Amino acid sequence: MPSTHNVDKPWDTEDIDKWQIDEFKPEDNLGGTFSEESSFSVLFPKYRETYLKASWPLITRSLEKMGVACTLDLVEGSMTVKTTRKTYDPAAVLKARDLIKLLARSVPAPQAVKILQDDMACDVIKIRGMVRNKERFVKRRQRILGPNGSTLKALELLTSCYILVQGNTVSAMGGYKGLKELRRIIMDCMNNIHPIYHIKELMIKRELAKDPELVNENWDRFLPHFKKRNLSKRRVPHVVTDKTKKTYTPFPPAQEKSKVDLQIESGEYFLSKQAKERQEKQRREDAMREKMEGKKLARQQDYVAPDEPGEEKKEKKEKKEKKKRKHSDEDGEEVSEKKKKKSKKVKEEVAEDSE
Repeated sequence: MPSTHNVDKPWDTEDIDKWQIDEFKPEDNLGGTFSEESSFSVLFPKYRETYLKASWPLITRSLEKMGVACTLDLVEGSMTVKTTRKTYDPAAVLKARDLIKLLARSVPAPQAVKILQDDMACDVIKIRGMVRNKERFVKRRQRILGPNGSTLKALELLTSCYILVQGNTVSAMGGYKGLKELRRIIMDCMNNIHPIYHIKELMIKRELAKDPELVNENWDRFLPHFKKRNLSKRRVPHVVTDKTKKTYTPFPPAQEKSKVDLQIESGEYFLSKQAKERQEKQRREDAMREKMEGKKLARQQDYVAPDEPGEEKKEKKEKKEKKKRKHSDEDGEEVSEKKKKKSKKVKEEVAEDSE
């Protein structure tokens, strides 16, 4: 059989865009109506009930154009979409399923309705399971938003996608290429790689794509390569023991006593269940009594009279008077001692003269 690989194809010209997605019209459906009904149902949180109730007419009108029926169940808290006899596009029910999924994830209705377009796709990325620690998860989720939402805005401009960070998920809408890049950026962010590195890379790629000489070349030499720096974070002990003072012994330290050993020593191990309960109850009562006494003393502090400024002045005056009296007494004693010494000297002189 002759090969048809190199046969001329007159219809295949340069001006044809092979990646273009043509709109699916009712006349394109040659099979007619569907033989079976397809339906999808999605639950939504309680806080979305009021908004969905208000915006449901817009959603109904948008889905009616594609021949898809939708119901909002406020009792059960669910949204359902299903095919009808008027549905002509087989992918319409899948688009409707994505629509209600985005509405449940807090995407505004006017934005969510755009998913019904053929060139639009969506992705709901679950990020909670990627990080175990709650505090670390909150910090890394905040990195996606950035200061005043600047990182999120940059990602939206570079990937041409709509991004909404809500709770434990990130909802995105846009082209397939942009969604693929966005998923990689968000997953790397949750794995502790900052989005700013990817933003820098995307900006360089955008500039390189504009240059006609570099369009079909490898861009690795232009892209930044960030090295991983594993800084050793050695744990520093809180209490550093000075081992120079200790004398070296070849024998290992004595084994620490277990909880059971300590209970045997204190006698608690041999107590009955009732005795242990009584002991525990007594301990709780003592602790409660101490706490109550502390609170009582704290309450009594409010009724202690504050020191008045007049009393302080009186105390100062009394102290000054005491000091004066003390000084005067000391001076009097010194004078009396001097007189005694003088009289003693006079007597000695008189005795010497008489001799």
